[in-house]
Amino acid sequence: MRLPTAVVSGGTGAIGGEICRQLRTAGFDVLAIGHPAEAARLPELQARLGPEIAIRFCDLADPEACAALLAGLPTPFEIVDVLVNAAGITRDARFVKMSLRQWREVMAANLDAAFHLSQPLFTAMCARGYGRIVNISSVNGQKGQFGQANYSAAKAALHGFTMALAQEGAAQGVTVNTVSPGYIETPMTAAIKPEALAKIRAQIPLGRLGLPAEIARVVCFLCDAQSAYITGANIPVNGGLYMSA
Repeated sequence: MRLPTAVVSGGTGAIGGEICRQLRTAGFDVLAIGHPAEAARLPELQARLGPEIAIRFCDLADPEACAALLAGLPTPFEIVDVLVNAAGITRDARFVKMSLRQWREVMAANLDAAFHLSQPLFTAMCARGYGRIVNISSVNGQKGQFGQANYSAAKAALHGFTMALAQEGAAQGVTVNTVSPGYIETPMTAAIKPEALAKIRAQIPLGRLGLPAEIARVVCFLCDAQSAYITGANIPVNGGLYMSA
């Protein structure tokens, strides 16, 4: 009997890597997709993720590269049961100083990449009558963030994408949901100046940053076959930083 399969974009990152590990623990065959710039670090990444998780590298903002990746997926990923779109970048600047390149790079990595990867896999899931897609957005897609007009717009759009696909896939047994992390302990937040990080913590009702494992746990719940009545949802995992009715 084959194991269920999961493909995780951004699977070599802090949050994506933890999602990969937890999905593997839950009984999935897992393929992590990293950016080609990371290819030289393959031994390190493989050691961190574990030998049972497959790793491939692709610029998902490039539609032709993405198509080639999907056409050459190794066994057993000819059938993909779960897709997690966790790839993303930031190019922060005040809007009045933001370049068109900064805007387009963030849109390409955070939004276009999800389109390129999701369209063929969503189509196949609908044809088979089963699938789970989870898109990783951000609290800043819900509330906006100073200096992140590009990132906030892309992450907000990602949940719009979720809601539309959820409606298209519902009759075919395909659920599509969003998880919106708040500030999580990753190398990105570790680079924030201590005084700025202290101000961020002070705004979080739980008084701390989240852990990648706390994001991965929610993702794994949504990927489970028994989570069949949840679709089109945006689940916040932000320590109470942003709350909505």
